[in-house]
Amino acid sequence: MSVATVQPFYGILALAAIGAIAVVVLLHLAGLVSERARDARDAIARTVEPNALGLAWAVAFLATAGSLYFSEVAGFEPCLLCWYQRIAMYPLAVILAVGAVRRDRGVAVYAGALAALGAVISAYHVALEWFPVLDSGACDATNPCTLIWFRVFGFISLPTLALIAFGLILTILALHPSKTERRPA
Repeated sequence: MSVATVQPFYGILALAAIGAIAVVVLLHLAGLVSERARDARDAIARTVEPNALGLAWAVAFLATAGSLYFSEVAGFEPCLLCWYQRIAMYPLAVILAVGAVRRDRGVAVYAGALAALGAVISAYHVALEWFPVLDSGACDATNPCTLIWFRVFGFISLPTLALIAFGLILTILALHPSKTERRPA
């Protein structure tokens, strides 16, 4: 598959992920004041929760596969911050797979911690891309963290893809019906 095909493919996945995150967050916020919104969010949570680890694994797997594709096939050399993001993402593919197979919801704590750490690094990397003046000089001058390999749809770059993937993983792992829904009838 060509780089010109893979970039928009991941861009479209990112847009879908942004949409999913936005729906869940908006329903959660609206649910603070509206019972209908809370019910809609809880319906989504009940649908997702039984397969949450598998869905989160799929996101981590696709992010890992994309990362490897862009570096090993497309030849985009990862910068220092890209490596840190990989250090957070690659284990997620394994941890979430094991958790999904064992149906061990407890791994969500560890996966959530890794995803949150990765999201912070990705957010900083995205900020560096848009505002290179923030660079403290910690990145390699021959392979700077401010180098932008591509931007799909004008704003989705490699660090943005990582940030969205970490955000979607966190959103999936955080989904559970509200406490009032969990009480036995």
